[in-house]
Amino acid sequence: MMPVVFIGHGSPMNAIEGNEYTAGWREISAEIPRPDAILAVSAHWYTDRTRLMTQEKPKTIHDFYGFPRELYDIQYPAPGAPELAAKTMKLIGGDCLEDRTWGIDHGAWSVLRLMYPRADIPVVQMSIDGRLTPREMFDAGRKLKALRGENVLIFGSGNVVHNLALVDFSVRGGYPFADEFDAYIRDHIQDGDFSAVIEYKKAGECAKHAFPTREHFDPLLYVLGAADEKDRVKIYNEARMAGSLSMTSYVFS
Repeated sequence: MMPVVFIGHGSPMNAIEGNEYTAGWREISAEIPRPDAILAVSAHWYTDRTRLMTQEKPKTIHDFYGFPRELYDIQYPAPGAPELAAKTMKLIGGDCLEDRTWGIDHGAWSVLRLMYPRADIPVVQMSIDGRLTPREMFDAGRKLKALRGENVLIFGSGNVVHNLALVDFSVRGGYPFADEFDAYIRDHIQDGDFSAVIEYKKAGECAKHAFPTREHFDPLLYVLGAADEKDRVKIYNEARMAGSLSMTSYVFS
């Protein structure tokens, strides 16, 4: 069964900077089996219904501002997988929609270009349905679990802690609240207590500061839903940076 992965992607600059985090992403791709296709859930595609990217040749989306020209010149020309998109729509059910306007956004390509630099594995992005509760996102992930048996990599990209208002790149490591919340999530994932992650507000005061909006946390919920109780959990890049960003990443296999 194909592993399922959550990546803490951090700044778009990671796409062009060699650092400990990008080394971790490369390590993940070297250690897991090569997938036949990738179903990506990125923090940067948040919609009011679940949407599936159905293009055969998805565009590379540069959904950020104020960064070096080099980043905007990057293309990640991975093919799409319309058949996987159609299958995923059936699994999710409900009012899921086709979408031909989106592409591969930086939450996905900034990591995938380092994990799979040849861009030769088909990629489908699935949007986060912002109407859903954390429990419902987890349940949506459970519907996707069957894809793992078809050699599809379910790939979530976000950040467990993501509070841009408090980011300070002169700060090494994390603020106390970031360290505390990241540890809360890590400990409960390692214990297999996914309900405690879904009910993250029980972490207390640190949860109030971990993210003002949920979009970077939500991909983790889909990933946990697709994980299996028999999976082994391996943690990569366990770290906080700039005070209020968590780079911690998880592989369930």
